[in-house]
Amino acid sequence: MKLNYKIIFHFFGLLLLFNGGFVLLASLVSLIYKDGVTLPLFLAGILTLTAGSLLMFLTRRHKKEMNKREGYIVVTFGWIIMALSGTLPYIFTGSIAGFTNAFFETMSGFTTTGATILNDIEAVPKGVLFWRSLTHWIGGMGIIVLAIAILPLLGIGGMQLFAAEAPGPSADKLHPRITDTAKRLWLIYFGYTAAETILLKAAGMSFFDAINHALCTLSTGGFSTKNASVAHWNDQPIIQYIIIVFMFLAGTNFVLSYFAFKGKVQKIIKDEEFKLYFKFIAVFTVIAALIIYFRADISASSILYPMVWGEAESAFRHALFQVISVITTTGFVTADFTMWTPFLVVFFFGLMFLGGSAGSTSGGVKVVRHLILIKNGFLEFKRTLHPNAIIPVRYNTKSISGDIVFNVLAFFILYMLSFIVGALGFSLMEIDFQSAVGLAASSLGNVGPALGEFSPVNNYANLPLIGKWWCSFLMLIGRLELFTVLILFTPFFWRNR
Repeated sequence: MKLNYKIIFHFFGLLLLFNGGFVLLASLVSLIYKDGVTLPLFLAGILTLTAGSLLMFLTRRHKKEMNKREGYIVVTFGWIIMALSGTLPYIFTGSIAGFTNAFFETMSGFTTTGATILNDIEAVPKGVLFWRSLTHWIGGMGIIVLAIAILPLLGIGGMQLFAAEAPGPSADKLHPRITDTAKRLWLIYFGYTAAETILLKAAGMSFFDAINHALCTLSTGGFSTKNASVAHWNDQPIIQYIIIVFMFLAGTNFVLSYFAFKGKVQKIIKDEEFKLYFKFIAVFTVIAALIIYFRADISASSILYPMVWGEAESAFRHALFQVISVITTTGFVTADFTMWTPFLVVFFFGLMFLGGSAGSTSGGVKVVRHLILIKNGFLEFKRTLHPNAIIPVRYNTKSISGDIVFNVLAFFILYMLSFIVGALGFSLMEIDFQSAVGLAASSLGNVGPALGEFSPVNNYANLPLIGKWWCSFLMLIGRLELFTVLILFTPFFWRNR
């Protein structure tokens, strides 16, 4: 079957229209704050809108049906096109020197990774900073739709588990209710963003800082308007607690938020993934807080702004913040956790492989996959003792098909192989071991801060050019659930049948 290129490029045009519209919004912010880059941002937006309109006009006559192959192409190349067009605001304003750096920053934005090459964030014009935060928010919004509406239809493992309960699509074909699903989830996403903005403003942030941090929290991105990230407000604990709450919500399956607003609290309480997600955070926070309180050299980990250490609350708060930030792959920091203790360095490195809930804006492996792997692992003992027994893996009291279990196992193996290959790639660039494995884990999991030379107090500016492209590739495949991108590298995908 030949590819329907017209519908593919029609979608690309639509994505460019979205991008162009958001760039114009950034130019409006620039105009309000009179930061001197309004015209370059406006031109970047108009150029993107023109390209999108032209593409949609040229492909206006197309078949409405889209098969799986076309779906994979639209998702993968759509993300790349968004990143390519998203470089224009940086290039036109001269905020970032060089196309590679601009592409890296944009890909880091749209994949909600939050790694940056900017050395002085506070010197960047406000309109550009707002665009930078918007790339997170757009990417997070896109991921929700992908997870709920698109990936289950493409057969991406694990996502089918909650798709049946989602207020939308069936698992075998596109359904008109997908549009309703997207609208409801976007409304929740927008509502959370607005609520966090209001609360952060009330807690003492400027409105500009509040809206930017809200955009980056709900998308689990991690870009900040301050060089010290959230450590800038270490003397205002209420701000950090607000961000903690919304990072937790952003890392939760957005379908559960929908159920909460519908009053179906029992569905949340009984959800196995949510319970494990909550337990992970609780247990890991207690471990980290105890070690920070009794053993960490806190004075060495302070990022420019002092912290009130020596108190149980302070140790608990910073432990909770960093645990949630890394698990949800948000990447905000209140301290350099790589300077606490060797145990905590390895501890937080391990958390980079966890990820938030499926159906959230988080990156990483996802809690539901870990849950299935753990359950299947324990059941293997039973199967060994009773080889003739049929013992299915159960999730939320329902048995799940062997295909999903195999898909999750394949995903995990492929994820670990991608991590190893990613680290090997960085080591070829003569990057030291700790930095190489940190970069690979952080990029693939869309976390942001890494280890070694690229720890939370540093940025990615010193990464070689080839390293930035390699990072961008790892960010993309990690964000789009591996299979979506890597299947394009298989020869049978491109055969016409």
